[in-house]
Amino acid sequence: MIYYLRCVMKKLLLIPLCLLLTIKGFGSYILIPMDETQKNHLKAYGIAYWSLKGELEIQWLTNYRGGSFLIPNSKPVSTECTIRGISYEVISDAQANGILADIANPEVNQDAIKLEKAPRIAVYSPKIKQPWDDAVTLVLKYAEIPYDVVYDEEIIGDKLKDYDWLHLHHEDFTGQYGRFYAGYHQTAWYQNEVKDNETTAKKLGFNKVSELKLAVAKKINDYVFTGGFLFAMCSATDSYDIALAAEGIDICESMFDHDPADAAMNKKIDYTRGYAFEKYQLSTNPYEYEFSTIDATTTRMQYGMTKDNDVFTLFEFSAKWDPVPTMLCQNHEQTIKGFYGQTTAFTKTYIKKNILILGESKAYNEARYIHGDHGKGTWTFYGGHDPEDYQHKVEDPPTDLSLHPNSPGYRLILNNILFPAAKKKKQKT
Repeated sequence: MIYYLRCVMKKLLLIPLCLLLTIKGFGSYILIPMDETQKNHLKAYGIAYWSLKGELEIQWLTNYRGGSFLIPNSKPVSTECTIRGISYEVISDAQANGILADIANPEVNQDAIKLEKAPRIAVYSPKIKQPWDDAVTLVLKYAEIPYDVVYDEEIIGDKLKDYDWLHLHHEDFTGQYGRFYAGYHQTAWYQNEVKDNETTAKKLGFNKVSELKLAVAKKINDYVFTGGFLFAMCSATDSYDIALAAEGIDICESMFDHDPADAAMNKKIDYTRGYAFEKYQLSTNPYEYEFSTIDATTTRMQYGMTKDNDVFTLFEFSAKWDPVPTMLCQNHEQTIKGFYGQTTAFTKTYIKKNILILGESKAYNEARYIHGDHGKGTWTFYGGHDPEDYQHKVEDPPTDLSLHPNSPGYRLILNNILFPAAKKKKQKT
């Protein structure tokens, strides 16, 4: 009888231990789905970044359920997901291995990419208050991803070496103050911007703001060439490219730099210096709200573009052979709502042939999302100002992203923030 009771007690004592082992065995990974089941896509990127900061191993499952994340299961991660309102699934080792095995199938257009280190992020933005917001800083704050603000003094002072990823805020690198002269030169914010930029230029030893902005553009160019990751939106895309291509040419009229522009500017521009564009014509009218023929804002209206039909489509790339563009295009939707900006979209006629178009409006001959390599680094240009505000105007309030937690347009920004973490996995040739 005593022997029987001892056997029963041993079995009872073993039950909790077996139960714990079973729970552990069937809950070894956290899967953060990025398909339509995800409650908050934008904050999901934040938890991926947070996990990288905690030195956790993360796998980005490209093309699997919208580009899901696989993270080792731990109480801090699941708690943080719950706090941030992020959908997640606890799966076993067997389930995780099954997913990875399916993804590894050569016939399946999916891949598992290990994210290695949280990138150090900088946003190029003026310290003075601007009459508009910036989509990247909005989504970084919403996703709870930390970043530093840098501007001309930091760039000239070689501070970029401290960062892996740089975003160019709504900016004009040609020294023409965003071509806002015609509509806003009598406003206080415009006059303050001119005064502040001219003061900074003199402080840093430049005679003109255009010369300072060119020097900044060239510093950024060196940063990318030596391995940096550059992301730009709206006017920071074409104005940056134009500034590089127009080096040594005065393209600014007297209201911008106090002396006349070179009337032969369009015959002198060197397209080979720029990243993305060629054969375009610079605008010689300082009262026009355009830098050149690159931007499709005006021409797209001739096609009858409206808010209802303004969309662009993401390309699908080979996950195993083209990992970089695949990461940049991860989304739960392939057709994205269009949105305006000072530079809304890029006329395809003026895009260099070697540039990769990630998203386009084919019917309207425009690209919205493009990418390329420069030296050891990469750059991405994204047309438009705010993916969830169709015609964001000067002095409009910032977008409340808590109303758009699943925004596919904002997801493209966050793809660019995470992909440097996988920089050791080079695109296959």
